[in-house]
Amino acid sequence: MEWFLANTDTVLERAGQHMLLAIVPMILGLVISIPLAQLARQNRPLRSVVLTASSLLYTIPSLALFIILPTILGTRILDPLNVVVALTIYAVALLVRAALDAFDSVNEDVSQAAVAMGFKPLARFLRVDLPLSLPVLFAGLRVVSVSNISLVSVAALLGIGNLGMLFTSGLQRDFVTEIVVGIIAILVLALLMDALLVLLERLFTPWERAGKRGSRQSGAGTAEGAARQLSKPKTGGGNA
Repeated sequence: MEWFLANTDTVLERAGQHMLLAIVPMILGLVISIPLAQLARQNRPLRSVVLTASSLLYTIPSLALFIILPTILGTRILDPLNVVVALTIYAVALLVRAALDAFDSVNEDVSQAAVAMGFKPLARFLRVDLPLSLPVLFAGLRVVSVSNISLVSVAALLGIGNLGMLFTSGLQRDFVTEIVVGIIAILVLALLMDALLVLLERLFTPWERAGKRGSRQSGAGTAEGAARQLSKPKTGGGNA
């Protein structure tokens, strides 16, 4: 505890570097994965290729990827860009599968109702399929956030600033306290990121809470039920 109090600024600086290196690849992975998953969803042969490729990408050892990327990208070995690109690759590998599962979870009747209401393919995807897939998609994001926060620490072996440097420094000095502080700090970051994603999911899927409340009263307990109600003429009550 005394060491932590004496080195709070250093730990917080490493934590900030760690979070930046974890969050940016997650966002980039999400931006890449959603359209890729939608294309794979519409093309069965492409779906098989994408799923196989994503599985293979995730098997590449992280340290090897960090070392190889400078040669491919033309960057320095200590450039944080190498870590961002590597973790983006891992994020895409996980999120493509999660996004496919999320889109597959959308009730086909709801999608067909949107088509009947005159939604164009892009509008249907953005206003119906994507919103209704968010609960499953956020579950995948939570897995990626933990994975990225864990993998970032490996970059400390290359001298790139993050909480993993507390591990290398502690090992070199045979100072267990520093290692323990690094482990606890990474766990705290993972918990904070998970809590943030849970909060964002609640903000972006208000119908989930409304549906749960409604299910206890009228049996209309899902976003799909709400969508069906919207697709029907307002001629009176009726359950979803």
